[in-house]
Amino acid sequence: MEYDFRKIEEKWQAIWKDKKPFKAEDTPIAIGAKPKYYVLDMFPYPSGAGLHVGHPLGYIASDIMARYKRHKGFNVLHPMGWDSFGLPAEQYAIQTGQHPKITTEQNIARYKDQMNKIGFSFDWDREIKTSEPEYYKWTQWVFIQIFNSWYNKDSNKAEKIETLIAGFEKR
Repeated sequence: MEYDFRKIEEKWQAIWKDKKPFKAEDTPIAIGAKPKYYVLDMFPYPSGAGLHVGHPLGYIASDIMARYKRHKGFNVLHPMGWDSFGLPAEQYAIQTGQHPKITTEQNIARYKDQMNKIGFSFDWDREIKTSEPEYYKWTQWVFIQIFNSWYNKDSNKAEKIETLIAGFEKR
Protein backbone atom coordinates (compact mmCIF):
# COMPACT_ATOMS: atom_id res chain seq x y z
CA MET A 1 0.00 0.00 0.00
CA GLU A 2 1.38 3.37 -1.02
CA TYR A 3 1.62 6.21 1.52
CA ASP A 4 -0.19 9.10 -0.19
CA PHE A 5 1.10 11.95 1.95
CA ARG A 6 -0.53 14.66 -0.20
CA LYS A 7 -3.99 13.18 0.34
CA ILE A 8 -3.37 12.73 4.08
CA GLU A 9 -1.98 16.27 4.49
CA GLU A 10 -4.86 17.84 2.56
CA LYS A 11 -7.37 15.92 4.69
CA TRP A 12 -5.88 17.00 8.02
CA GLN A 13 -5.24 20.57 6.98
CA ALA A 14 -8.89 20.87 5.95
CA ILE A 15 -9.98 19.43 9.32
CA TRP A 16 -7.69 21.83 11.22
CA LYS A 17 -9.03 24.78 9.22
CA ASP A 18 -12.65 23.74 9.81
CA LYS A 19 -12.54 22.49 13.40
CA LYS A 20 -9.89 24.93 14.73
CA PRO A 21 -8.36 22.55 17.28
CA PHE A 22 -5.61 25.07 18.12
CA LYS A 23 -7.99 27.90 19.04
CA ALA A 24 -7.58 29.21 22.57
CA GLU A 25 -10.75 29.21 24.63
CA ASP A 26 -12.14 32.59 25.71
CA THR A 27 -13.01 31.63 29.26
CA PRO A 28 -12.56 33.57 32.48
CA ILE A 29 -10.37 32.07 35.17
CA ALA A 30 -12.67 29.98 37.33
CA ILE A 31 -12.47 27.03 39.64
CA GLY A 32 -11.85 23.96 37.52
CA ALA A 33 -10.97 25.97 34.40
CA LYS A 34 -7.97 24.96 32.34
CA PRO A 35 -4.81 26.81 33.34
CA LYS A 36 -3.74 29.31 30.71
CA TYR A 37 -0.46 29.19 28.83
CA TYR A 38 0.84 31.74 26.32
CA VAL A 39 3.32 30.85 23.56
CA LEU A 40 4.49 33.80 21.48
CA ASP A 41 6.77 33.64 18.48
CA MET A 42 8.57 36.44 16.74
CA PHE A 43 6.35 37.65 13.92
CA PRO A 44 8.08 37.30 10.53
CA TYR A 45 8.54 40.17 8.11
CA PRO A 46 6.52 39.19 5.02
CA SER A 47 9.04 40.99 2.84
CA GLY A 48 9.77 38.21 0.39
CA ALA A 49 7.98 35.77 -1.87
CA GLY A 50 8.00 32.98 0.72
CA LEU A 51 9.45 31.52 3.87
CA HIS A 52 13.13 30.81 4.15
CA VAL A 53 14.53 28.00 6.29
CA GLY A 54 15.13 30.35 9.23
CA HIS A 55 11.44 31.09 9.67
CA PRO A 56 10.06 27.61 10.38
CA LEU A 57 13.23 26.56 12.18
CA GLY A 58 12.55 29.21 14.80
CA TYR A 59 8.94 28.10 15.30
CA ILE A 60 9.52 24.39 15.81
CA ALA A 61 10.48 24.56 19.50
CA SER A 62 7.63 26.88 20.45
CA ASP A 63 5.16 24.72 18.52
CA ILE A 64 6.38 21.65 20.41
CA MET A 65 5.86 23.53 23.68
CA ALA A 66 2.36 24.66 22.68
CA ARG A 67 1.36 21.11 21.74
CA TYR A 68 2.88 19.66 24.90
CA LYS A 69 0.98 22.12 27.10
CA ARG A 70 -2.29 21.40 25.26
CA HIS A 71 -1.78 17.68 25.86
CA LYS A 72 -1.17 18.46 29.54
CA GLY A 73 -4.58 20.16 29.79
CA PHE A 74 -3.66 23.82 29.34
CA ASN A 75 -5.69 26.40 27.44
CA VAL A 76 -2.87 27.48 25.11
CA LEU A 77 -2.83 30.78 23.25
CA HIS A 78 -0.35 30.41 20.38
CA PRO A 79 -1.03 33.29 17.97
CA MET A 80 0.80 34.27 14.83
CA GLY A 81 1.16 37.65 13.24
CA TRP A 82 3.11 39.62 10.72
CA ASP A 83 5.61 42.39 11.34
CA SER A 84 4.43 43.92 8.09
CA PHE A 85 4.70 47.66 8.66
CA GLY A 86 7.75 49.60 7.59
CA LEU A 87 10.96 49.38 5.66
CA PRO A 88 11.26 45.65 4.83
CA ALA A 89 7.78 45.58 3.26
CA GLU A 90 8.35 48.91 1.54
CA GLN A 91 11.72 47.79 0.16
CA TYR A 92 10.19 44.60 -1.27
CA ALA A 93 7.44 46.67 -2.89
CA ILE A 94 10.05 48.95 -4.46
CA GLN A 95 11.96 45.92 -5.79
CA THR A 96 8.80 44.46 -7.36
CA GLY A 97 7.35 47.77 -8.53
CA GLN A 98 4.04 47.20 -6.73
CA HIS A 99 2.19 48.98 -3.95
CA PRO A 100 3.27 47.76 -0.46
CA LYS A 101 -0.29 46.83 0.47
CA ILE A 102 -0.52 44.47 -2.50
CA THR A 103 2.86 42.79 -1.97
CA THR A 104 2.37 42.58 1.80
CA GLU A 105 -1.01 40.86 1.49
CA GLN A 106 0.31 38.48 -1.18
CA ASN A 107 3.35 37.61 0.92
CA ILE A 108 1.28 37.09 4.07
CA ALA A 109 -1.04 34.73 2.18
CA ARG A 110 1.95 32.76 0.85
CA TYR A 111 3.70 32.59 4.26
CA LYS A 112 0.47 31.53 5.97
CA ASP A 113 -0.14 28.82 3.38
CA GLN A 114 3.41 27.52 3.85
CA MET A 115 3.09 27.56 7.66
CA ASN A 116 -0.18 25.66 7.45
CA LYS A 117 1.43 23.06 5.19
CA ILE A 118 4.13 22.57 7.80
CA GLY A 119 1.35 21.97 10.33
CA PHE A 120 2.13 24.56 13.02
CA SER A 121 -0.52 24.79 15.74
CA PHE A 122 -1.21 28.53 15.57
CA ASP A 123 -4.51 30.07 16.62
CA TRP A 124 -5.22 31.92 13.38
CA ASP A 125 -8.25 33.64 14.91
CA ARG A 126 -5.71 35.74 16.87
CA GLU A 127 -3.70 36.74 13.81
CA ILE A 128 -2.15 40.22 13.94
CA LYS A 129 -0.93 42.30 11.01
CA THR A 130 1.05 45.35 12.08
CA SER A 131 0.28 46.98 8.72
CA GLU A 132 -3.46 47.13 9.42
CA PRO A 133 -4.74 50.59 10.44
CA GLU A 134 -6.67 49.04 13.36
CA TYR A 135 -3.30 47.92 14.77
CA TYR A 136 -0.89 50.71 13.97
CA LYS A 137 -3.25 53.49 15.06
CA TRP A 138 -2.53 52.34 18.62
CA THR A 139 1.24 52.12 18.17
CA GLN A 140 1.17 55.63 16.73
CA TRP A 141 -0.96 56.78 19.67
CA VAL A 142 1.56 55.30 22.14
CA PHE A 143 4.47 57.04 20.37
CA ILE A 144 2.62 60.35 20.55
CA GLN A 145 2.05 59.85 24.28
CA ILE A 146 5.74 59.13 24.80
CA PHE A 147 6.81 62.05 22.60
CA ASN A 148 4.61 64.42 24.61
CA SER A 149 5.95 63.20 27.95
CA TRP A 150 9.04 63.54 30.09
CA TYR A 151 10.38 61.62 33.08
CA ASN A 152 10.21 63.58 36.32
CA LYS A 153 12.82 62.30 38.77
CA ASP A 154 11.10 64.09 41.67
CA SER A 155 7.74 62.35 41.18
CA ASN A 156 9.41 59.19 39.76
CA LYS A 157 6.98 58.98 36.84
CA ALA A 158 6.29 60.21 33.33
CA GLU A 159 4.37 63.45 33.11
CA LYS A 160 2.87 65.54 30.34
CA ILE A 161 5.38 67.80 28.61
CA GLU A 162 3.30 70.84 29.60
CA THR A 163 4.39 70.38 33.24
CA LEU A 164 8.05 70.57 32.18
CA ILE A 165 7.39 73.69 30.10
CA ALA A 166 5.50 75.27 33.00
CA GLY A 167 8.46 74.50 35.30
CA PHE A 168 10.89 76.14 32.88
CA GLU A 169 8.64 79.20 32.57
CA LYS A 170 8.52 79.55 36.39
CA ARG A 171 12.28 79.36 36.73
